[in-house]
Amino acid sequence: MATPKYGGRIKRVFTFHIPLTLMVGATLFPFYWMVITAIRPDSELYNVKSNPFFTLHPTIKHFQDLFELTMFAQWAWNTLFIATVSTGISLFCGLLAGYALARLEFRWAPGLGTLIFITYLVPPTLLFIPLGDVVKTFGLGDTPWAVILTYPTFLIPFCTWLLMGYFKTIPREIEDCARIDGASRIQTMVRISFPLAVPGILSAGIFAFTLSWNEFLYALVFLHSPQQKTIPIGVFTELVRGDVFYWGPLMAGALLGSIPVALVYSFFVEHYVTALTGAVKG
Repeated sequence: MATPKYGGRIKRVFTFHIPLTLMVGATLFPFYWMVITAIRPDSELYNVKSNPFFTLHPTIKHFQDLFELTMFAQWAWNTLFIATVSTGISLFCGLLAGYALARLEFRWAPGLGTLIFITYLVPPTLLFIPLGDVVKTFGLGDTPWAVILTYPTFLIPFCTWLLMGYFKTIPREIEDCARIDGASRIQTMVRISFPLAVPGILSAGIFAFTLSWNEFLYALVFLHSPQQKTIPIGVFTELVRGDVFYWGPLMAGALLGSIPVALVYSFFVEHYVTALTGAVKG
């Protein structure tokens, strides 16, 4: 009787534990490399004979140089402001549009929902030229509003599509009961549907915030002056000079730039998983 149990353990090691360990290691290795590079002194960093996987003399000089020699603090504030405002605009529009497409019965609802999803799939490289003309016409160039008002072009379709699918998982009978008790459509939407859709709203918000925080192309095209840049653009343009890479401050900036997104995911991971796996039981 002991042989099958032992064989089952061996099989589980090779089919679950080892693949899981390899996947986690491959996922975390880039972050480990960023940390090691950010705390390695230049004497080790540019010495090909030193061990690249660990250091015996950690330093915070690269972080000090990042804040003293660049405008990283200003870039961080710009990125936070732009990501927060653009996410708020996109969530507001996507929430209303997703509810309308999921609950209001009109002729073109299914086709419109598909069209919105197809719009999200349009590559940004095809949009930044006409959007650049719009930004120039309204005099928004090299200001945060140039990207705040252009990010929703790809955030709103995504939020709408995600929330539309989430609203469809909420039983319609819950709203019907509220309507029978005398609630209006708006009251039912605000007091019943939206609270039940909190996991979906948070999931859409996390995705929108992440896309806004890490966006590169639009920020590179519309933001030029150093004080207006975001973290992805500032770190790339100020710490990469031709074929010279300032690896220490570069990795320090990349590490600090990834922390807010990691914190957002860690705080709302339960709601995020709930939104991906299902909503309210009927």
